[in-house]
Amino acid sequence: MTKIKLCGLSRPCDIETANRLLPEYIGFVFAPKSKRYVPPETAAALKGLLHPSVQAVGVFVREEPEQAARLLRDGIIDIAQLHGGEDAAYVRVLRRLTDRPILQAFRVDSAADVAAAQKSEADMILLDAGAGGTGTAFDWTLLRDIRRPYFLAGGLHPGNVREAMERLSPYAVDVSSGIETDGRKDADKMEAFMREVRRERA
Repeated sequence: MTKIKLCGLSRPCDIETANRLLPEYIGFVFAPKSKRYVPPETAAALKGLLHPSVQAVGVFVREEPEQAARLLRDGIIDIAQLHGGEDAAYVRVLRRLTDRPILQAFRVDSAADVAAAQKSEADMILLDAGAGGTGTAFDWTLLRDIRRPYFLAGGLHPGNVREAMERLSPYAVDVSSGIETDGRKDADKMEAFMREVRRERA
């Protein structure tokens, strides 16, 4: 069963929709340069509204590991996602600070990027087309030899997620811009995406 992550949620109405749809994961973006950025205090309030069965992922771009660990320790997030090209040393530092799961993102431009992802010391890996939230897909044929479960991101939307699942069988699919209208999460698109993924569960 492919798991689902709805990323870049920032408003109470986004959480309300997620609580109705119940994906396995939602994402809060803590990268200040992102248009989806939420400050920790906003994320804390949103997490307080989130259904307890849904895990909150914090997306970080070269954040101080102590800050990521603090948000994990305070229960604002359940998983740390490293989306800034952090290296193995960073993962090891964060692991010393917390026992919570670490999800490391990799930009996929070549087979070498996939090989590097497979060697990651993080608990989970995410494969993306770029900086994240760009709405563009990468060459999926690069994943034909991957042997590790992964989150698939980059250019997914209700119209292509079924194809992605059928071709690649990812552990999870991760969507952000593909469920937005005019830069805001769209409840109808969120529902359509979930419906397409979960048709396999019927």
